[in-house]
Amino acid sequence: MYKNFLALLGCALVFVSCSSDKNDAAIEEEMTLNALVGTWNATELKIDNNTASDDAKLAKGILDLLTDKECYLVTLQFNEDLTASARNSASYVEFDFSASSFDVPCPTQYDEETSTYTFEDGVVTTIDSNGEVLMIDVSIDGDIMSVDAADLEIPDFADSGELIFVRQ
Repeated sequence: MYKNFLALLGCALVFVSCSSDKNDAAIEEEMTLNALVGTWNATELKIDNNTASDDAKLAKGILDLLTDKECYLVTLQFNEDLTASARNSASYVEFDFSASSFDVPCPTQYDEETSTYTFEDGVVTTIDSNGEVLMIDVSIDGDIMSVDAADLEIPDFADSGELIFVRQ
């Protein structure tokens, strides 16, 4: 009786511990995709102040100022159905000068593009409005995504540095 119980327990452990490679691959693909799905706001531009251009330094300063106001110039949305959208209001930044102050108000206008995407091995591939394929290397650590600013081809942010996005 004891041997039968051990044999039955051994069979049960074998069934529980075995899984097919197909299921593992599907689970890994879903986990990878889920790492990207969501709404991502650009919150920081990391640059090397010793080598960055004045334009890059200005873009960093504006992004820092607006992020402090919870105003996000670039927002990326990746959906589970492999559709994506990008909102960019960098072209609509205005400066408000007065005799005693300086301000950068949050832009109310933006450009928006929608597309489909794939995400494999840390590379997001999309097609822009001109039909050009964009391959963007991303690094995701939880709710933080790092992207080479030049890969995004966003005016005023493509000069140099790394854009940091935070998932909402």
